Formats: sequence, structure tokens, C-alpha cells
Amino acid sequence: MTYSLTRPDRLNLEAFARATGTHPELVRRLVVLGVLEAQHDAAGRLWFPAPELQVMARVQRLRAGFSLNYAALGLVVHLLDRIAELEAALRDRSRLTGGSSWT
Repeated sequence: MTYSLTRPDRLNLEAFARATGTHPELVRRLVVLGVLEAQHDAAGRLWFPAPELQVMARVQRLRAGFSLNYAALGLVVHLLDRIAELEAALRDRSRLTGGSSWT
């Protein structure tokens, strides 16, 4: 038996589902809803970039904490990402103009 010393840069559907503790069918649904990003290979199999593991962990926390359905999770994740972008832009703008922080 051999073990990899580094994380793979992408995971297939089964490995992704196993790593996140979710059913492969749920993972497929989240891809269709646009919550998770995946690429299809020539055979039509799904491949997930390693950072999607963090996205799935976030989705699981939101689902458990707020009892959101999976369709709503896509919207919530998008809005949280947008808020983070706007806060970063505001911090950068404040830093450039020498203004005080809004928080």
C-alpha cells in the first residue's frame, strides 16, 4: 500500500463525497444548483478542485446552523462571498485614502 505525501489537486466524485461525508447524489445536486464547481472529463465524470472541500464544509455549516434548504444555500453562499468582496474593497479604499475604518 502506498500513501500520497501531498493532497491531490482534484478529486473524483466518490473521493470528494467520501472526504466530505456526503452522498455522491447530494454532491451532484449541489453541482447542478451551482453551489459547488466541478469539471467534467471526456467520460462525463465529475472532478472537483481541492478548494471545493472548503466550500462544501461551509455549505454543511450553513445547512446545520440555519436549516437552509440546498437551493437557498447557493444564494446565501453567493451573498456572503459578495459581502466579503465589498468589505475587502472598502478596506483597500480606506487604506489608500487614509480614512478611518468603518467598523
